[in-house]
Amino acid sequence: MWELKEPKPVKLIVGILASDERCLAAARECLGSALGTIDLASDVWTFDQTDYYAEQIGPHILRQFVTIEPLIDPGQLAAIKHRTNAIEQQLAATLGVPFPRPVNLDPGTIEPSKLVLATTKNYAHRIYLGDRMYAEVTLVYDQGQWRPLPYTYPDYHRQEYFDFFSEVRTRLVQQLRK
Repeated sequence: MWELKEPKPVKLIVGILASDERCLAAARECLGSALGTIDLASDVWTFDQTDYYAEQIGPHILRQFVTIEPLIDPGQLAAIKHRTNAIEQQLAATLGVPFPRPVNLDPGTIEPSKLVLATTKNYAHRIYLGDRMYAEVTLVYDQGQWRPLPYTYPDYHRQEYFDFFSEVRTRLVQQLRK
């Protein structure tokens, strides 16, 4: 009989798209309250690789990534995506901005070999997680660097993202050693 192994814990990361700095700060605050202490935060960048979200979020979208201190079981990703969707709805109802979705939250996980993102949308390269959620491997870590895949979102090809994800990966490895 084959021996089944428990998966190693992973680092929770959340990509934030926001209408402005105030919405971004509100998103970070809600994520910290709902998911745990934020231990790493990227710089804030302009999200300008596509106008896909402009009607929902606004014309001048900001991008930031944050990670949560405690490591998680990777099997929690679908439930976390539901929680971040609820946070998005809460913020849309309370921020008072003229856009229907002032914050977009995309949770995922980083493990030493990959970045996985959760999504509500199915597609050929996505795997069903259960509870109406899907996941995709967005980047792989190979030979000391992050590598995009043919379907990786255009903004995830940016070197500054790779640099931050490497910082997160280093933090994860340190946490796994403890």
